[in-house]
Amino acid sequence: MTNILSGLTVIDITQNVAGPFCSQILGDLGATVIKIERPVHGDDTRHWHPPLWGEESSTFLALNRNKKSVCVDLNDPKGQEIIHQLCKTADIFIHSLKPGSEDSRGLSYEQLSAINPALIHASISAFGDKGKMKNKPGYDPLIQAYSGIMSLTGNEGDDPARVGVSIVDMGTGMWCLIGILTALHQRNETGKGSKVASSLLETGVSWVSLQLSTYMASGNLPKKMGTGMATTVPYQAFKTKGDQWAIIAAGNNRLFKSLCTALEMPELVEDPRFESNSVRVQHREELQQLIEERTTQYELDDLVNLMEQYNVPSSPINTIDRVLRDEQVNALDMIKAVDGFRVSDFRMVDLPFRINEERSHLQSLPPLLGEHTEEILASLNSTEEQYKSLKV
Repeated sequence: MTNILSGLTVIDITQNVAGPFCSQILGDLGATVIKIERPVHGDDTRHWHPPLWGEESSTFLALNRNKKSVCVDLNDPKGQEIIHQLCKTADIFIHSLKPGSEDSRGLSYEQLSAINPALIHASISAFGDKGKMKNKPGYDPLIQAYSGIMSLTGNEGDDPARVGVSIVDMGTGMWCLIGILTALHQRNETGKGSKVASSLLETGVSWVSLQLSTYMASGNLPKKMGTGMATTVPYQAFKTKGDQWAIIAAGNNRLFKSLCTALEMPELVEDPRFESNSVRVQHREELQQLIEERTTQYELDDLVNLMEQYNVPSSPINTIDRVLRDEQVNALDMIKAVDGFRVSDFRMVDLPFRINEERSHLQSLPPLLGEHTEEILASLNSTEEQYKSLKV
């Protein structure tokens, strides 16, 4: 897999989560990724700690493998010239600068495509590059709030809650990557580069597309559903012994009948309140109470095993330590140990797909700040004096 994009060069002027996640995937697939960082400070995530892994931010380490770090001051005309030189032979340029600020640095699509017409220019912003809010900064929780995700998260009556993972940031990295790969395909046919624009807000809106469709169809605002789903019942978490929880997803009549058989509750199948999904949705709370009276009689693993015997989709609600030890997760080889790294016991979470049964391979460890500055500038025939002037 690491040879698929080999030969492509990426100039990455992003930081935090969305952009680095996007460029890390490109690096995992074999592209050469040159990560441009501010001198001295570097990517903000280098300072997102605790926790530290060794002496480094675990967040930075999770998002920046297979890259080279080059320190360049983008506010210095000499630094901007370095980026121009790199872009002459690069294939992809990714930035997360505030919309419009790339123009003042000579890094807009129009400016860079004049240097290299085949360059794919990709941007990641918070609220998009149009409209009155285009210059506003934004982070994952802000967009979860603004896009409506937060209004749907948690149990009814609870205080607002953020989805516990960086779903907007990492989703934006993925959507930006999809745009880049599409532009690469188009370039193979036309020879011309493209302008790819993505934003956290557009990602957030796309994640609530089902709820938007429901509202547009019914005029009813979706409610917080906890672990449940508005359109299907039973499809949620049920308590077991010891205040542990299992998700049971009986998403059709056949599965509902299997669930009732497994729990020795055949009377529910004959009950007119539960005879079809549409009426089960109307009697959600009554059905949940009846099922949970039975599930609380089981130990968690016993209930999950029982569901498996009757082919009813279910899962324990795992904590992260259980995920790390999980037999199925490890059978998929998702989490890899890396030997000989400056951080002891370093492990990485691999890409969530395989091609011809092959996963990606770690080609280079997350770089130290400015680790490759001299190497890259030397390749541009920069003089030592020029290099020193940039190292501030």
